[in-house]
Amino acid sequence: MPVNFFPAEFDVVRNTDKCIKCRACERQCSNEVHFYDADFDKMLTRDAQCVDCQRCVCICPTGALKIVPNPNDFRKSPNYTHQLMIENYRQAGTGAVLLSSMGTPKEYPIYWDKILINASQVTNPSIDPLREPMETKVFLGKKPAGIRKNPDGSVCTKIDPYLELSTPIMFSAMSYGSISKNAHESLARAAEELGIYYNTGEGGLHRDFYRYGANTIVQVASGRFGVFKDYLDTGAAIEIKMGQGAKPGIGGHLPGQKIGEDVSRTRMIPMGTDAISPAPHHDIYSIEDLRQLIFSLKEATEYTKPVIVKIAAVHNVAAIASGIARSGADIIAIDGFRGGTGAAPTRIRDNVGIPIELALAAVDQRLRDEGIRNEVSIVAAGSVRCSSDVVKAIALGADAVYIATPALLALGCHLCRTCHSGKCNWGIATQRPDLVKRLNPEVGYKRLVNLVHAWDHEIKEIMGGMGINSVEALRGNRLMLRGIGLTQKELDILGIRHAGE
Repeated sequence: MPVNFFPAEFDVVRNTDKCIKCRACERQCSNEVHFYDADFDKMLTRDAQCVDCQRCVCICPTGALKIVPNPNDFRKSPNYTHQLMIENYRQAGTGAVLLSSMGTPKEYPIYWDKILINASQVTNPSIDPLREPMETKVFLGKKPAGIRKNPDGSVCTKIDPYLELSTPIMFSAMSYGSISKNAHESLARAAEELGIYYNTGEGGLHRDFYRYGANTIVQVASGRFGVFKDYLDTGAAIEIKMGQGAKPGIGGHLPGQKIGEDVSRTRMIPMGTDAISPAPHHDIYSIEDLRQLIFSLKEATEYTKPVIVKIAAVHNVAAIASGIARSGADIIAIDGFRGGTGAAPTRIRDNVGIPIELALAAVDQRLRDEGIRNEVSIVAAGSVRCSSDVVKAIALGADAVYIATPALLALGCHLCRTCHSGKCNWGIATQRPDLVKRLNPEVGYKRLVNLVHAWDHEIKEIMGGMGINSVEALRGNRLMLRGIGLTQKELDILGIRHAGE
């Protein structure tokens, strides 16, 4: 019998007085944690297989279940933590790279929580968003530097292509394959109703969703999965993915078990084969190469769509963004290291990259110093968790934000961090038909609409309290922010003062 070197991470606790042995938990658990023992006429559990997705707890009709962390622990060591020991045991048993999903659970500083928002009082009165105009509409793309004249002296009204958002929030890139068709439909329908955009990610666009093209950002990643003329023409904008916050410097990997018939057709790859995108674009090794791709995509779509370049937040991100701004891109998306992912090597997810707050402030300041801030719009991503984070991001210099994990939470995600397994019990990060159907897109898209409407209302309330009546007046307005518990260096990078100053 093989030796198990580590205990189960969770204990599934069942109240036998409440349990009616309906076996709903057994039917609902894709990890086969629950099973019925006919000899003892009772429900039993395989605790080692539990991932704490909470599906059984939520579905139990009598409230008989709860999942708790297993209190059993190894001998304490500040150097070798319980988690590190388990990870070493796993790698010794498999010889494989550790994979993880969602954002890092490590206790790094969360700068959003160390930034406070200033409020108006007397000399700069607050604004009541219920009774006075409040503008959250934003336009993403190049901003004209001034009035331009035609050769005949008339005013030139032609402007570069742009995106118009009803509120400064978009749904971030999540590929078809990493998430289900029902999840994609929920995002697409919500984006259409809200007047915003959702991003296809690197998995191409399912034919059923071409009708949402006016609210779709199509992504071109290093693997070029699903990229062809109709795909580019369908989207409202094109995003070149150079990097991702959860895994800077590496490509993507979608296991073959997730490549069914529909995903195969959409990605244009054989069924059952792993979809591995390389770390670099093999035609991009310089800003000049990037510029060539940007203009190739613009040429292919007759210069009718803005081009976004997505980069991971890394230590030299300001210099990189400066080059991208000069390369012809219309929008730069910056993805911080706490952003979620369907799958990433654990060591990279937890140790590579920098926080979006610091990267965003550094990029905005660099572009302002160089006098090219209006040449591009900036979209911040990577752990934008709530409406106050949106306000702080815009005040630090963003034009808009991407959200992904909050959108998944709205669809029912419980952050169990096992997306890479393909066994999502909530029908989101899975391609198994029996699991996919658990997410009803009719319900899902309405919940997403509710979430963004709620955030939009809170953004207006916060802006009103600041005495600001438009997102444009908030953009880069760092005077309205104050830090608390930050070092002087952190304050300098963020470009804000300490609370009390």
